[in-house]
Amino acid sequence: MERPLDCLNNLVQNDWLIGYNSRQFNQIAQELYLELTQLSACGTLPKIILAEREPVRFLASFIAACAANCPVFLCNPDWGTQEWQQVFDLVQPDIILGMGHGAWGMGNGNNTQCPIPNSIMIPTGGSSGQIKFAIHTWETLIASVKGFTEYFQLKQVNSFCVLPLYHVSGLMQFMRSFTTTGKLAIQPFKAVETGQILNIKQSEFFISLVPTQLQRLLENPELSEWLSQFNTVLLGGAPAWNELLEKARFNRIRLAPTYGMTETASQIATLKPDDFLSGKISSGQILPHAKVIIRNQQGEILNYNQIGNITIHAQSLALGYYPITRENQADFQVDDLGFLDEQNYLNIVGRNSDKIITGGENIYPAEIESAIQATQMVADICVIGIPDKHWGQALTAIYIPKQSDTSTLKIQTLLKDKLSKFKIPKYWIPQQNLPRNSQGKINRQQLQQIATEFLQNPIT
Repeated sequence: MERPLDCLNNLVQNDWLIGYNSRQFNQIAQELYLELTQLSACGTLPKIILAEREPVRFLASFIAACAANCPVFLCNPDWGTQEWQQVFDLVQPDIILGMGHGAWGMGNGNNTQCPIPNSIMIPTGGSSGQIKFAIHTWETLIASVKGFTEYFQLKQVNSFCVLPLYHVSGLMQFMRSFTTTGKLAIQPFKAVETGQILNIKQSEFFISLVPTQLQRLLENPELSEWLSQFNTVLLGGAPAWNELLEKARFNRIRLAPTYGMTETASQIATLKPDDFLSGKISSGQILPHAKVIIRNQQGEILNYNQIGNITIHAQSLALGYYPITRENQADFQVDDLGFLDEQNYLNIVGRNSDKIITGGENIYPAEIESAIQATQMVADICVIGIPDKHWGQALTAIYIPKQSDTSTLKIQTLLKDKLSKFKIPKYWIPQQNLPRNSQGKINRQQLQQIATEFLQNPIT
């Protein structure tokens, strides 16, 4: 397996960073690597917080830290004071890169060693307000790259990145290009939206989007046309709704819906674009580096088409959450429910923790949200359960109406043919926006508060 410095040396002569200076990347990485190895020679490996805003500095610093075997924590420079306080208390860094401190800022590290010296900590759990770091290594990230290249039968991966580099979705695009000597174009999504797009041959590139980004691009015919030229458009980060998938299919977007998470170093299942365009709906087949087992609540393995709890076995699995490593590092049971069909395509039904039990019936919000989206009367929707004396939980739809005069009665009437009566929400709460993070994931705790306040003081 090629180490970070080998990959760096392979790219010395290459102009592989599109929109940025490849030589500058190399220079920063080499210089910082030397500084870090000199510091490490003193005995302990410094813990590094990496919060560089500028992409070249971020990526070069990341490679330098990995090459020097220093534990590195990838951070969002836009976190608020409360989040940063949480992170500093948890990490107690020795070195801070970025955050407006120039290249270097020395932390007040207590020199407690990371459980694994060459670890890469990737943030997750931001939608719950509690930031955790999944512990990865160069090896787990490379396993994900290898699974990806094998699945798509590629030697080189060219990526067009519009997602945050500190997040697994942006970082893995860099890793695929960097370790396969491919090209990497980096651009803020806002620039793409306004049509200031880097000049690349899309047919040779992969692009990764979250559903809200795909929705915005499809609203613009020119950008839809631009997107349709890509080799593959990977879609993940949050569940996509049926109307969005249909629109992408109508526009001949070579979409590849994916299933994965920070803990698996991005996708472990992906639907290939040709399958998507021919009408297949699922998260696709399992990538070669991973295995998925579906179990019932008693832990027994289920047959095809039986819904159960998803357990993932993969070489790309995180080793735990900082600072604790998991005892069973071979398997990871996730909160998602799903089933495998006869072709071994993975189908996700919903999250176990999102399951709503009303009147003794189990309900998964994803199905209801999809049906409500299909009415085309809402711009965004989330269905939750709120405590109810009579039913246990009452189904509650929190939504953004497309028009100010949208009638909930009309939506309910349209749903009668599509959903069983017990699946139609009892309460409807209109909002101007829903609390989502940059990946499009909804903050359900915040929605519970919104619903509780609304039902205590209903608008008359």
